[in-house]
Amino acid sequence: MPRFTSPEHSPKRPGGQHTPRKRFGQHFLRDRNILDKLVRAAEIQPSDTVLEIGPGRGDLTRALSETGAQVVAVEVDRDLAARLPEELSAPNVKILQGDILSQSPEAWLAEAQCRPPYLVAANLPYYITSAILRYLLEAPTPPTRLVVMVQREVAQQMTAQPPHSNLLAVSVQFYGAPRVVEVVPAGAFYPPPKVDSAIVHIQTHSAQPAIAPQLFFQVARAGFGTKRKQLRNALANGLHLSREEAERLLARAQVDPARRAETLNLAEWAQLARGFEQSRLP
Repeated sequence: MPRFTSPEHSPKRPGGQHTPRKRFGQHFLRDRNILDKLVRAAEIQPSDTVLEIGPGRGDLTRALSETGAQVVAVEVDRDLAARLPEELSAPNVKILQGDILSQSPEAWLAEAQCRPPYLVAANLPYYITSAILRYLLEAPTPPTRLVVMVQREVAQQMTAQPPHSNLLAVSVQFYGAPRVVEVVPAGAFYPPPKVDSAIVHIQTHSAQPAIAPQLFFQVARAGFGTKRKQLRNALANGLHLSREEAERLLARAQVDPARRAETLNLAEWAQLARGFEQSRLP
């Protein structure tokens, strides 16, 4: 892979005069070594299609384009979206303007005359990270993998394991296998955020879930709904069950009623969800 041009010596720097806008959570990744690591982690082939969310000034977009892949970059900021096509001038890059959440990933790809399969590589806007992850992982055709920049704390939450699990970890790991690639200091961005960040790689599961996601997350949300409560009480409150019904549900799943949500693994959540479904059958 070719080395990236140093921003200080680049003849054209997309969005170079652009003032970062707080309402869009704009923190531009400017460290070329970190850009290099993010692109390498994505394992992009020239035949791939890459969806980038929030290209900003285009530094990552340019790096992605150098892989030879088709890059579809969706930018909500009208000024940047209008400026980037001319300044990047790469035939394999399509810049689209709009809110990524306003339509499905497949629709954005179709607008750029591309189609699945695709992968995601992006420096995500931190204020809507969870919403974007859910949008991508729950899509009718999810990406084969995601390599994204998120806040370090969010990365730690996503990759947490029992007995220190959380609802975000369960939500992400239901759809894929996340791992932290690299911790990124705040100084790698302009303007620097108040916290460090991390590159996270998520390989999505190729098989369809064995249980309906809506049912699975209804039970998981109930379990995590009240912090530090034993599962018998959390599930009773969250699923509108009596204490005795919650205890029977846990017994059928062979889960100790005194355990807490953060100690359960995915298989145990799935078993609880199946038991809850069966309990509702006539």
